[in-house]
Amino acid sequence: MASFFGAISDWVYTYILIALLIAAGIYFTVRTGAVQIRNFGNMVHDMFSSREHTMHGGISSFQAFTVGLASRIGTGNIAGVAIAILTGGPGAVFWMWVIALLGMSTAFVEATLAQLFKIHWPDGTFRGGPAFYIERGLHSRAMGIVFAICLLFSFGLSYEMVQANTISGTLHDAWNVPTWATAVLLVVITAPIVFGGLKRVARITEIMAPMMAVVYMLVAIVIIVMNVGNIGHVLSVIFQSAFGLRQGLGGVSGGLAAALLNGARRGLFSNEAGEGSAPNAASTAHTTHPARQGLIQSFGVFVDTILVSSATAFIILNAAPDVYSLDSGSTLDGAALTTAAAASQLGGWITPLMIVMIFVFAYSSILGNYSYAEVNVDFLTHGSAAGPYVLRSVIVIATAVGSVAPLQAVWNFADITMAAQAIINLIAIVLLGKWAFGALNDYRAHPHTPFVATNNPYMPGDLPTDVWVEAQDEPRHV
Repeated sequence: MASFFGAISDWVYTYILIALLIAAGIYFTVRTGAVQIRNFGNMVHDMFSSREHTMHGGISSFQAFTVGLASRIGTGNIAGVAIAILTGGPGAVFWMWVIALLGMSTAFVEATLAQLFKIHWPDGTFRGGPAFYIERGLHSRAMGIVFAICLLFSFGLSYEMVQANTISGTLHDAWNVPTWATAVLLVVITAPIVFGGLKRVARITEIMAPMMAVVYMLVAIVIIVMNVGNIGHVLSVIFQSAFGLRQGLGGVSGGLAAALLNGARRGLFSNEAGEGSAPNAASTAHTTHPARQGLIQSFGVFVDTILVSSATAFIILNAAPDVYSLDSGSTLDGAALTTAAAASQLGGWITPLMIVMIFVFAYSSILGNYSYAEVNVDFLTHGSAAGPYVLRSVIVIATAVGSVAPLQAVWNFADITMAAQAIINLIAIVLLGKWAFGALNDYRAHPHTPFVATNNPYMPGDLPTDVWVEAQDEPRHV
């Protein structure tokens, strides 16, 4: 069954999803006037200025950003990049960059739509995301329900098991920690946080996600500085391998195709642009303009791939020849390769720190994935009080089961449901893109004025919302 689901997943990713995501990234880049380049300065400025305290104890833009970052930055950035290099050669890194740069525009559009179509929630936050903008923008609750169910299986159950299994496997291999002990530990530290709801998750990830990213980047920077004379060679190898100009790198066969497919797939798994996952977190934030949150979430793709995943690539490609070789690859795989590569440069003392970072990366993904799932439970249950508590119990159980039982068939099936949710989301954001384009044009014309949808000449029509309807201080003029 695992092989069957795996074969379906490989076919869907290779022949459908990657092509759709690349096409969507190109389309949104053109329609937004290359928002990821033209408004990059706004992304950085808005992200660092978005930690203001919000009214009614809600979630700030920065907290919503870190919830999304917590889910994005996970084992894919450490283990996934290593796998991409081993199976696709160093050139896979180049295609990860391309996917990320295109995906930044897609991430902007889906996060902006999540803000535009969000609704008020009793706890002082908001709810939104693909299920909500599909229902309210495309007038199809049935399509929204299918999306929500797919996301719940992927991010509410299976991916929680994946992250827990990564943690237990890492601790067992490094320090011989019994898997049952890891299961108990994860239950103890996960239950109090997820049962505290989205606000508590946001407070934890606000500290955890930036901290782990900074520490990991510092390790990579030290290694890069130690090998500063090798930077040109590493970049040359990446570019040559990306276009099949150096065959046989790392024992890879397939040249350009192998680099493209592995780089694209690992990049998409890591940065989540277009999957319809991160918009669920983006919608919960208080912000003055929907495009502002779109820009902040787009910056999350840049941090995830261009910074963190690239850090892993440079750690591996600068490793000692007995750890990783361009000619023979490596006998190690995944996180073990990244850890050994860092140790070959900095010494054995770095190994415990790498293991701790892998733990934190995976654990933060458990919390980020939970936040996505709760938004969709709320959509399915119309805000029933029982729904979130059932989900939180499932999350805790999933971390325990995942720690002790590697369920490959479940994981492969979750890849299929994730592909289904991504395809549904891509169709929706292409059809609804005009609303995000209008919000972006309004932001560019009035960057410091709170957004109001009513009678807004930049919008394609009347937005079905009760959120962005406050009176305008000054009328919008095109």
